[in-house]
Amino acid sequence: MLVAFLNPQGNFDQNDSHMTEHPDFGGQLIYVKEISMALVRMGVKVDIVTRLIDDPEWPEFSRAIDHYDGYTADLRIVRIPCGGPKFLRKEHLWEHLDEFTDNILKFYGDAMPAFATTHYGDGGWAGVLLKRKAGLGFTFTGHSLGAQKLDKLGMSADNAAGMEREFHFSKRIAAERLSMEHAFKIITSTSQERFEQYSHQLYEGAVDVGDDKKFSVVPPGVNTSIFNTDEDSGDGETYRSTENTLRDSKKPCVVVSSRLDEKKNILGVVEAYAHSKELQDRANLAVFIRRVDDPFADISGLSEKERRILQPILGVIEEQNIRDRVFFFNIKSQVGLAGAYRYFAGLKSVFALTAFYEPFGLAPIEAAACGLAVVATKHGGPSEIFKDGSGVLVDPFDTEDIAAGLLKGLSNYGHLLELGQKLVRENYTWDRTAGGYLSVIEEGARKTYDREFTIPALEDPERLMKYLAGK
Repeated sequence: MLVAFLNPQGNFDQNDSHMTEHPDFGGQLIYVKEISMALVRMGVKVDIVTRLIDDPEWPEFSRAIDHYDGYTADLRIVRIPCGGPKFLRKEHLWEHLDEFTDNILKFYGDAMPAFATTHYGDGGWAGVLLKRKAGLGFTFTGHSLGAQKLDKLGMSADNAAGMEREFHFSKRIAAERLSMEHAFKIITSTSQERFEQYSHQLYEGAVDVGDDKKFSVVPPGVNTSIFNTDEDSGDGETYRSTENTLRDSKKPCVVVSSRLDEKKNILGVVEAYAHSKELQDRANLAVFIRRVDDPFADISGLSEKERRILQPILGVIEEQNIRDRVFFFNIKSQVGLAGAYRYFAGLKSVFALTAFYEPFGLAPIEAAACGLAVVATKHGGPSEIFKDGSGVLVDPFDTEDIAAGLLKGLSNYGHLLELGQKLVRENYTWDRTAGGYLSVIEEGARKTYDREFTIPALEDPERLMKYLAGK
């Protein structure tokens, strides 16, 4: 059986170029890649279908067919042309997805996949179009939905015009609604995601969150061949580099490893640390930022948006005179990240994820797999993942609560380590995730799908403005 993973915005390649360091190359790439590999190990053929880019600034994505090492037979990266050759931000893909799906049909001809999984609103919209054009069934995995993003960014009737120009929320919401309506099943990472995100007012009428037949909860997993407590042969260099940066300090650390995105709330951790003398006495602060070795010396490698997010963080560090307690690390790969986590675990450190809202929270599970205690936001998936007390949950809007949570994590490191390891082992592996997907895929592939439905224009500004007017 051939299954297609539709991910127009996800630029996959065998070297994971730019992985997680660009807003379009976030955690959903790891998610799709790992599930695809696990499905192949189960005997399923998989195509990750994304967009072809023939742009000198993005040379990694110019081949029509690509593979991952060791998976050349049954796992392909299939890049489909649409919207011209240049890289396009995900917000600018909407008008080209009709062409994208037409070219998918040309690529496969009479040998269409048996079923598709779709990811994010643009992937979901591609799934809707292919269902209409070819009768292809699909699942929808939203990862994070537009309604939550516009709420977190503070979109209102007053700033709606500017927000729409940048983020195209009316198109995104319309695409998500249609994806929910026409998907065979909606796959969520947690029950909380199902009942909280999908019950948002902007999705009213598109999906019934009480319909158990429409939803399947399938938690993501951890690549335990990389993220584990067993010292790797390549860890020596990571350990030496980390020790040099820390100037041989053996204090535990508060470890922060998120991309520079406002919603990740790195600033909240830094402020909590900067205003807690007790926390500074107990631990150093370790911040991972890709493409930057010393942000006080040079941040030219970051985008303007990333620099804008980083500057207040650096400002707090300077103002509170804690530069000697804050250390920055430029970790370039998942292997290096796992090695760094293991080093900090040896210091009995804690991992902090204080996002304003986190749909799932794969990063803290990866950290737990490597032996770090976890302190995570109580808003979103982590509240379900760590409900057994295997992690400390904090209010990301309250810096005092963040500081108290970090101190609790440091004080209870041994207990949290034991519970975290058990949590990963029993619940969060990619083979378990792929098994959940496969049961849904096999059920969906047996069905025949009606192509006789009308697709409205991909824009619903009236619904959005009505919602904003009532906020």
